[in-house]
Parts: sequence; C-alpha cells; structure tokens
Amino acid sequence: MNSRPDAGKGCSASTVEITLGTRGTPVVPASPERGRGSGPRPASRPFAGEIGVADIHVMSWNIRRRTRYALGRTADRWDVRAPRIKSLLQSERPSLLGLQEALPAQVDFVLSALGSAYRSVGYGRGRRGRGERCPIIFDAQRLELLCWEQRALSARPDSPGSISWGNLLPRILVRASFRDRRTGHCVQMVNTHLDHLSSGSRRRSVHCIGQLVAQSPVPVLVTGDFNAGLDAAEMQELSRTYGLLEASGRARSSLGAAWGTLGSYRVPRTEGRKLDWILVSPGILVNAAGVNGLRYHGGWGSDHLPVQAVLRLPEQERWND
Repeated sequence: MNSRPDAGKGCSASTVEITLGTRGTPVVPASPERGRGSGPRPASRPFAGEIGVADIHVMSWNIRRRTRYALGRTADRWDVRAPRIKSLLQSERPSLLGLQEALPAQVDFVLSALGSAYRSVGYGRGRRGRGERCPIIFDAQRLELLCWEQRALSARPDSPGSISWGNLLPRILVRASFRDRRTGHCVQMVNTHLDHLSSGSRRRSVHCIGQLVAQSPVPVLVTGDFNAGLDAAEMQELSRTYGLLEASGRARSSLGAAWGTLGSYRVPRTEGRKLDWILVSPGILVNAAGVNGLRYHGGWGSDHLPVQAVLRLPEQERWND
C-alpha cells in the first residue's frame, strides 16, 4: 500500500497518513443466484440519474464485512455479493463514498471496481490499524483531498482501538476535507459506524461528531450506519444541537420509495428499519436523495441498502492553501 504523511489544513490531526489505495487482486465471483420475489426493478440505468456539472454524488453504504460463515443463506456469501457490489458501483460512480464494515481486501475490491481515479482514506479500527474500516472513498479527478484524520470514538480519540462508553467493539470516525476541482468550493465529510448495542455509546459518539461539525469552517456532510432511526435521541441531537439535516427530507426530488435500509437480502420494504443516513449542513442544496433498493446481478450486494444523494455546495469564499 502506498501512503504518505500529509496533515493538510483544517483537520487538526497529530499524524495523518494519506492512503492512496493500491489496486487489489480482483475477486473472481461464482455465478450469482437469481433474485426472488417482487420489488424494485433490476438496475438498467443509474439510480441517481443524471448528475449536474456542479453537483456531487454522495453514497453511504454498509457493505457488510466478509465473514467465514455466511448468514445461513447463499446471498450472504462474498462470492455472490462481490459482483453485485461491483455492478452497483460501476453504474453509480459516486464522487464521495462512505463505507462501513469494510475489510482491507474489500476496500481494494471497491477501488478496483471504481477505477484508477479513486482513492481511499481510513484504516482499521483495531489497535494496530487492522480490522473493519470506515473509509472515505473519493474521485480524485473531481475532488482534491486537503486533509484527513481518523479518531477513535472513545474517551481517548487519539488512541487506536480504544473502547469507552459501553460499546464492546472499537468505533471510529474518519473525517476528510475536499476542494471541488470544478467549482473551487470546499466540503468536509465525516463517515462513521455507531455501536449496535449501546445507546449511551451512540450518544457520546454523536456528541464527538457534532463538535467536529461545529468547528468546521466549511459545509459538512455526515455519512454512516448510525444503528438508529431519526426519532432516536442521538439523531435528534445531531439535528437540534448541531443543525445537521437528513438529506432525503430536504431533497427537491425523491429517488424512488422510502425503503428501510436494513434489507437483509430481501425485497425492500418501506416499513423496514432505517439505520443508514446522509446528513448535511443547512447551506448544502439536496437536489435528489433516496435509498437504492434496485437489484444488481439478480440481488443485493449487502444486508444494508446504499443511501445516495445528489448535492450542490453553497457559494463560499475559497479556502486558501
């Protein structure tokens, strides 16, 4: 893996390492199973539609870590899921992609699927930087990376692998600042995966995220698997205290039905659980947003569905180098 130290400006990282994302060995998938049941049509055109010249396409997706033991069904096997993930990403090609539960080989796979223009920042959540990642993947031809950092969501944010607040597993956030090469406008992105068991951990983690939002000199977008619905206290804090707004609620147009994001490889349901969100600063215009429930290669690439939004950054003074 090629990397270089680069603290940039505005991220306040003690030691920052830019991960350039080497191309991994492509996964050779077995023949995927056919999708079952009714529901959203198979994908035939990009779910996000036509992206305007000044717009930025953002996606948040928990791609589910590759495990030795699938969840009791063929759809959970990586050799089945990989071509579906690849097909979706090559159809959509977001400018910014926040992944959750991604192991290193899966990050390499995603980079390979998207092509040589894409880069990744973020490392594993473990003490030595191993294990699951919450990387931010970006189109480097469109966006210039200014700086980035990774923090543990704990009482010791600068201590990799540290655990606090009731969660049993390490939780992290990755924060990166970008300049749009087309417009010169800047944006800061935070990507995270909050704890699935401890509401106390989620509340403390949300406070950490909110503090970063409050300190940002530029508009902010937050992506992640929050393991909570919008009515949960932690999500309400992000809205009421820190002013972040859920993207689909502000969108000029909706991208399909309001599916739950925890699809579990089944036909999406509007009454399904919604755990994955894209949140934005008030000044960011949301042209379109939605949950992508389409089938690719006959099914779904993860037990979570991707959330997508087409955003336009507000006019702003140029962030000087």
